[in-house]
Amino acid sequence: MKDFFKYMSATVVGLIIFSLICGAISVMSIVGMIASESSAKDVSDNTVMVLDMSGMLNERSESTFMDEISGGNSGLIGLDDVLAAIKKAKNNDKIKGIYIEAGMFAADSYASLTAIRNALLDFKKSGKWIIAYGDIYTQGCYYVASVADKVFLNPSGRVDWHGIASQPVFLKDLMEKFGVKMQVAKVGAYKSATEMFTGDKMSDANREQVTVYINGLWQNICKGVSESRKISVDSLNAYADRLITLADSKDFVKYKFVDKLIYTDDIKTEINKMLKKEADEKINTVSLADMKVVKSKEDKGDEIAVYYAYGNIVDQEAGNMMSEGHSIVGKTVCEDLKELMDNDDVKAVVIRINSGGGSAYASEQIWHYVEMLKKKKPVVVSMGGMAASGGYYISSGANWIVAEPTTLTGSIGIFGMFPDMSGLLTEKLGIKFDEVKTNKNSTFGTQARPFTAEEMAYLENYINRGYSLFRSRVAQGRKMSIAQVEKIAQGRVWLGQDALKIKLVDELGGLDKAVAKAAKLAKLKEYHTASYPGKTDWIDQLLNMTSGGNYINAQMRQTFGEYYEPFMLLRSMDKQSAIQARIPFMLNIK
Repeated sequence: MKDFFKYMSATVVGLIIFSLICGAISVMSIVGMIASESSAKDVSDNTVMVLDMSGMLNERSESTFMDEISGGNSGLIGLDDVLAAIKKAKNNDKIKGIYIEAGMFAADSYASLTAIRNALLDFKKSGKWIIAYGDIYTQGCYYVASVADKVFLNPSGRVDWHGIASQPVFLKDLMEKFGVKMQVAKVGAYKSATEMFTGDKMSDANREQVTVYINGLWQNICKGVSESRKISVDSLNAYADRLITLADSKDFVKYKFVDKLIYTDDIKTEINKMLKKEADEKINTVSLADMKVVKSKEDKGDEIAVYYAYGNIVDQEAGNMMSEGHSIVGKTVCEDLKELMDNDDVKAVVIRINSGGGSAYASEQIWHYVEMLKKKKPVVVSMGGMAASGGYYISSGANWIVAEPTTLTGSIGIFGMFPDMSGLLTEKLGIKFDEVKTNKNSTFGTQARPFTAEEMAYLENYINRGYSLFRSRVAQGRKMSIAQVEKIAQGRVWLGQDALKIKLVDELGGLDKAVAKAAKLAKLKEYHTASYPGKTDWIDQLLNMTSGGNYINAQMRQTFGEYYEPFMLLRSMDKQSAIQARIPFMLNIK
């Protein structure tokens, strides 16, 4: 017994000491985080910025508290951080060039890749150089890296070059195996989001619109690579048809995709050549993370707010540990826009939108607040990868709309989806229902039976009113007649370059053009930008760590990769707003 208490006491003391050590390490990490956030980094002469293109690209970075503690990252890269870093590097005389380190890179859209590519082209206008190296270049990564003065490849490496395809997924037969059917009311021949649940192949209208926009995407990619690498567009298409992805690595030099085959240890020599230094000299580098705290010119002039709105448009937060990623929460965005409206220091607002839409109700509420904001100060929309359906709804009232050529936008339409669970409940599970009711439609919306023809007629009228409202908002904002809007509506998705021709957008370009237009509308001679809403700081993340949401969500996104979105869609299907203004849940563009 004496030994028992001795060992037990030793264990308790050990646990206490271990806890104190862990606590001390955590405190030191937190202090280090505070210090790193508050300090500015100096850059040495002859420095090279390293752009590590591996992981997944999102609209904004989403580093978690756990990332900060571990010194790692969740594999997510923020487009905002990349663009800001390239701009700082261009304006910093001590940074002589950019080294693109290619890897397994996936982006949220080709519009985001175009934004990075254009920023790198702008960087080269300063007379500075860019070189790229990779063991493997994904197609999107190569599209960006092709701007480099020199593109290098591992002698055993490859360049993925295959073209673009869209492969919609259909769940109707799977749902029927469980006795579930989707009841749909929709407006718009091109409104194809419901096909995933009601069909087993693409409708003719959907096939038409998808064909147009994926061909438009591919043409833009080929045009950019052709101009940078001096390869004809016809040749690029021929190489894609021949699946050059699996070719001998020497062929990539022969076909001008890369300049030279070298091993990883040779890249130092190539960089030093660009720096005009000896081959084995040490190279000063700064990473994307370092660039966040690199000193830059002080903000001068008036403030233009850049408000980021990306993800699905929802009525309220998911409120669970594994949320489906970043969302545009109607109530929160309205409150934020009200604050920007009342902030006299903010002279203009650029709303950066990257969304395929979502709740029609939340979209209407946000539209209303954009209208109120516009009465006090200019509002310009900058469209990212998508600003379609509900994403276009909240854009339509802006003073000016700027889209990338490859932005997916439009999709002016609305639908309602209501699962009929009666087959699952009664046939599969053997559940029986009975009823007593006071009125004919007292049981409307129950899971015991599908809608009647009369109930569906009421629903279709309700959806039609929502579509008429959406259409009128677009007509009002774009100064068009209802008839003019109808010709380009019907749920059709347009590329930004085509949307310009039909007056759904005003200008092609990125966030910088939107900011410049906002300054012009506000008549500002000197200005700077500030990002809203503020990113969640480490203290809030620490206080909310009991839920584990952000960290687990980031790890799941990294683990599941391209299958993350469909997994989260199936998981959250019952939480989706029944009345939707959105493009298909899964575009599945590859």
